[in-house]
Amino acid sequence: MKKTLFIVALAALLALTFAAPSLAGDALDRILKKGELRIGTTANQPPMTARTKAGKIIGLDVDLAELIAMNMGVDVKFVTMPFSELLPAMHAGKVDMILSAMSMLPERNLKVAFVGPYFVSGKGVITKTKMIASLQGPDGLNNPKFKLAALKGGTSEMFAEGAAPKAQLTTTTNYDEAVNLLLADKVDAIIADFPFCALTAYRYKDKGVIAGDAPMSFDPLGIAIPEDTLLLNWLQNFMMMVSGSGALKRLTDRWFSGGAWINELP
Repeated sequence: MKKTLFIVALAALLALTFAAPSLAGDALDRILKKGELRIGTTANQPPMTARTKAGKIIGLDVDLAELIAMNMGVDVKFVTMPFSELLPAMHAGKVDMILSAMSMLPERNLKVAFVGPYFVSGKGVITKTKMIASLQGPDGLNNPKFKLAALKGGTSEMFAEGAAPKAQLTTTTNYDEAVNLLLADKVDAIIADFPFCALTAYRYKDKGVIAGDAPMSFDPLGIAIPEDTLLLNWLQNFMMMVSGSGALKRLTDRWFSGGAWINELP
């Protein structure tokens, strides 16, 4: 009921935007005319975005994307791909926006617009209990004998290269691949988004997996969109409403307070 009332109220406040669709920029105009919002996501970064055993895509990013599409009056379509392919896909017009735990890096912002942050994250580390002593040594992660894994093309790879240039770094196309390497003792640790690290440690605690207790960096997450003034303005106003109404906090709490959804993951 609360969600319905929020949608009705927001639709009324944004009525002027849709009363004159001919004024829309290229990207927003295309979305409205097609009646579909294509969201780029990895579907592999829980709790932000993940795929269940049944193949359904869930997560905070998914709920937010669905709310955006609903208030635009269009359908939502999730287009999944490796993280490193997300920005090229948007530049090529294959997706309309990206919602996939993407950090608002200045270098990315030179090429695409960002709206946010809708969540502030940071880099974390996952390892096994038997490796804790090594991590707490004078070199920490920056050890030539240490094997790290990080998501290819993401800020985790950049962080690993900067914080541990001496370590042996393996990049993976998705988080599942990285976790499998850790469980098989083919890497000693994974650098990843802090929420994912905490969740993974919880899921695999019986296998000796443990996560650092605090983020190692500051990563504001944003929604990436093409250069379109009206789309940017609409999305900024929408996010202001979502945040101010408390809807964003409710969505965030749902995904960061545990729940049965964890058991739906593969």
